[in-house]
Amino acid sequence: MKLILKGLAASPGTVTGRAKVILPGASTSVFNKDDILITTITDPTMVQVMIKAKAIVTDIGGITSHPAILSRELGIPCIVNTKSATTEINDGQEITVDGTKGEVYAMD
Repeated sequence: MKLILKGLAASPGTVTGRAKVILPGASTSVFNKDDILITTITDPTMVQVMIKAKAIVTDIGGITSHPAILSRELGIPCIVNTKSATTEINDGQEITVDGTKGEVYAMD
């Protein structure tokens, strides 16, 4: 595994899965259960996608932001405030999200 991104640890846990980059305004119909949601920030319109997610990684946000709070309620790992998750992580890329450390790893 190779460390590719660091952010603020917002919800603990470690999972590996397929990244799905969803930019604001994009269709969420292509999001599958257990994909890892990569986005700028979440809002209440994205809850249906978030409940399918294995983990959430965002470009912005803090410990009390929408993705952080909802991921803790859902019991899934979350990293916020990475600054560049939507540009550094490729759609479909196999990654590991460590929500305890706030680190994202590429699977080699």
